[in-house]
Amino acid sequence: MSKLEKTSDPAAPAAVFQEKAIRRILHNDEWWFVITDIVAALTDAADPSDYWKKMRRRDPALSLDSQGGGQIAPPLALSFETKGGPQKLQCWNTQGIFRLIQSIPSPKAEPFKRWLAKVGKERLDEIEDPELAMGRMQELYEKKGYPKEWIDKRLRGIAVRQDLTDEWKARGVASSVEFAILTNEIMQGTFDLKVDEYKQVKSLARENLRDHMTDIELILTMLGEATTTKLHRDRDSQGIAPLKKDARDGGAVAGRTRKDIEKQSGQPVISSENFKQLKGGASKRLMKAVDEDHKDE
Repeated sequence: MSKLEKTSDPAAPAAVFQEKAIRRILHNDEWWFVITDIVAALTDAADPSDYWKKMRRRDPALSLDSQGGGQIAPPLALSFETKGGPQKLQCWNTQGIFRLIQSIPSPKAEPFKRWLAKVGKERLDEIEDPELAMGRMQELYEKKGYPKEWIDKRLRGIAVRQDLTDEWKARGVASSVEFAILTNEIMQGTFDLKVDEYKQVKSLARENLRDHMTDIELILTMLGEATTTKLHRDRDSQGIAPLKKDARDGGAVAGRTRKDIEKQSGQPVISSENFKQLKGGASKRLMKAVDEDHKDE
């Protein structure tokens, strides 16, 4: 089994410490954090990668080839989606990050330790009770200003997506590249656009596309993914090629629905508007358009 086989879908949200984004990924049911993000948060270094290299030269216990001292697992190269495409970034679990902090002289070290302990405990709580994760996510969207009706649909979409990615992992999908390929098959079948192309329509860079979808866009995305999950199970598909066919077929179901909606309404479903516009004073105008034209998720 490769180190990436039990790594979760790399779309996990970044955590935030004092306005610094800390990228993280679930691996073997625990959070692994991008080391250079930690370095940047604690040191404000202009080049966190270079700072990390110098730390490893000074402290052999931080070497990627060592065990980090005692029972601490060594850092792992885990895959993330970046602006330049999939990339492997050096990550450490909570224990490893605590060891890292000991080597960084920073006034932020103690508050960061408390933050890290809180993040780790939240994950343990969420494993025991998955509804807690949904509750925290709902609160986050509320703070960002999303309306309750949209949040309900977004959370339902997250559950549908998780169901699908669990099927993918169980059926042989191991890498972020394969996750991206299958996702693009569904999106292209549904909207005639790949994820990156859709982001361009909405003028997005690194933001999560689904967080900027209208209600009807979210609903069609869910339909494509739920249909794909059903096809996987009904056909008992295994391996990337059969899964791609299912994804293409599932997206086509949602795509036919989109075209029917557009035919009946006389309006395109795909919208260039996104939630970033809400922060610039256009919230009433955009919300009215969403409420009137897109009642679903």
